[in-house]
Amino acid sequence: MRKLISVFGILFCCLCAGAQGNIPLLDKVEGHRVCFHYTYSLSRNGEAFAPVTDGEVCVEGNAYRMEGLGLKVVSDGNTRWSVDEAAGEMVIEKVEKEDLFTNPALFISSYRQYRDRITVNSSGKDFLDVTLTLDDDTQARFFLKDIVYGELQGKSDFSLDGKSLSENFVITDLR
Repeated sequence: MRKLISVFGILFCCLCAGAQGNIPLLDKVEGHRVCFHYTYSLSRNGEAFAPVTDGEVCVEGNAYRMEGLGLKVVSDGNTRWSVDEAAGEMVIEKVEKEDLFTNPALFISSYRQYRDRITVNSSGKDFLDVTLTLDDDTQARFFLKDIVYGELQGKSDFSLDGKSLSENFVITDLR
């Protein structure tokens, strides 16, 4: 589960970093609800070494909703609900605001630290293809498409109620 959150954090960083690549994404991200489809891959020395993953993300301020790798993760910025349908499990935990990997929406304020390692491969009105160099040998590639900027709607749909799940679900509340 931590892998999905970390992937999203870097992915969101790349969405924001696109603003430095002659596309005004950062200005649009702030003050909007932003939703997109992502594809993520890792390569070392030009060879893929991890499966390509993809999913859907929707972000508003420090709240987000994402689905990928068989998980659904929802956060209102204070609490995070992680649901694994296949395993029949839900974990509820407090978001530590100072930790970028447990609250990936915070990357919007810290993407600049990665700017020198990001290459914008191509971009358009509703897509962004970027590569982040992690070290000399390893690169992460993110392709974001169907980027939609909407009006702020509030955080009411950035939470989950365990009561909406099957009674067979195991719910672990770590708050």
